[in-house]
Amino acid sequence: MAKRILVAVDESKNSMKAVDYVARSMQPTGTVTLFSVIPDATAACDLDGPSLTPLFRKSRKAFCAIEDTKKDHLKAFMEKAKKVLVEAGYPSKNVTIKIRKKKTGIARDILKEAQRGKYTTVVIGRRGLSSVKQFLFGSISNKVVQLAKDVSVIVVD
Repeated sequence: MAKRILVAVDESKNSMKAVDYVARSMQPTGTVTLFSVIPDATAACDLDGPSLTPLFRKSRKAFCAIEDTKKDHLKAFMEKAKKVLVEAGYPSKNVTIKIRKKKTGIARDILKEAQRGKYTTVVIGRRGLSSVKQFLFGSISNKVVQLAKDVSVIVVD
């Protein structure tokens, strides 16, 4: 039985399938963390200097507004996912939301969080790539499975 579950989400349909899987298939006796890694595009909003392209300088405000909107959508998605888990019987206090900026890579950041938080299980949705694209580029779920150590990984299709 999973005591500490890390559900990696990215606001996609497959991420919600992973949340639904946890809600339907696991006993609501442990804790669940909904975890998302986002690119640190906001660092670009603080950049300035002559090396910046004039187009970026002119469009910086619009770019940063788009990034803020994306974060708001992600937060709303995670609140919806939390509601699914609470309605399945998980106590609200046992479901947390964590959003982190990308540091080393999304898959590695997910596994670093799993290790740091001493999670017993990582649940992640499978990305819908064609077999050719998956062969060429891989997927985050595939990388998590390949790099995972001392943690169970469930990939939900």
